[in-house]
Amino acid sequence: MFVFLAAIFRSHPHNFEAMQTKQFNVSPFTPTSNPLTRNLLTLLITLFATGLFAQIRTPAPSPGATVSQAVGLAKVTVEYSRPAVKGRKIFGDLVAYGKVWRTGANKITTISFDQDVLLNGQKIKAGSYGWYTVPGENLWTVALNTDDKQWGAYAYDAAKDVIRLALKPEKTASQTERLTIEFDNVTSTSADVVLSWDKTAVRFRIDHEPHEQILAAIKTETAKSDANADTYFTAAEYYYDHNLDMKQALAWADKVLETDKNWWSYYLRASIEAKLGQCDKAVADATIALEGAEKDKDDSYIKKSKQILADCKKK
Repeated sequence: MFVFLAAIFRSHPHNFEAMQTKQFNVSPFTPTSNPLTRNLLTLLITLFATGLFAQIRTPAPSPGATVSQAVGLAKVTVEYSRPAVKGRKIFGDLVAYGKVWRTGANKITTISFDQDVLLNGQKIKAGSYGWYTVPGENLWTVALNTDDKQWGAYAYDAAKDVIRLALKPEKTASQTERLTIEFDNVTSTSADVVLSWDKTAVRFRIDHEPHEQILAAIKTETAKSDANADTYFTAAEYYYDHNLDMKQALAWADKVLETDKNWWSYYLRASIEAKLGQCDKAVADATIALEGAEKDKDDSYIKKSKQILADCKKK
């Protein structure tokens, strides 16, 4: 393209000379009267606007990846690049033992939490952190650091570490060609973060126990004058599932049925009544729930409703 523009200037040397001697005086806000000048300016603007001067893009040797996982009520996100083994010896060679590593390639790997969580039992505040690693033959150190922007780990500053984890590396049965960070052993309130590459893996535990947070939300939301059936249902169900104040749970279940006559609402109240030993009421509500579940062919709740009826018959 630049060769093409040079050819234009060579074919019109008087215009090129004018530019060199500042006779080619064009205000950025005032159109010039020279037709060739106008055409050249239009061409240049068009080239920039259409991206013809942009860099050529090719696939990254270490492609970027993002993985996320809900842990309790927190969201955990890891952003990293994925280098490949390519027949090389990785740990103890390409990635030296005893030296700080960016935990991948290109920019430092980052891990972020949108709420405070525990890492192997240590509390860390919500935020985004650079994930720096010092591999060792028998022991690894993972440092989460407030510097989550740098390229590589060349300017690593240990004074900015927020948390350090001592991890034992595991030998894996099969090779992981590309560096992989994933979540394993996931429960409703915890998960393992696992880094695997070549035939080595390390892991650490993330926990977020939202019980107190949920109790506070239940207290706030059920006290509102505009609290609806969904709010009362969630509160009653949580109290039932966690074996809390069953009388309060029943009061909320009664509130649900004031406006919501769905069969699953009767099932909720029947469950609470049965736990309180009020089997006469539980049988009546479970019977309604069973009829609705059978009509909707919901096998799970058919079985649960029948279980309440069977348990109450034994009492």
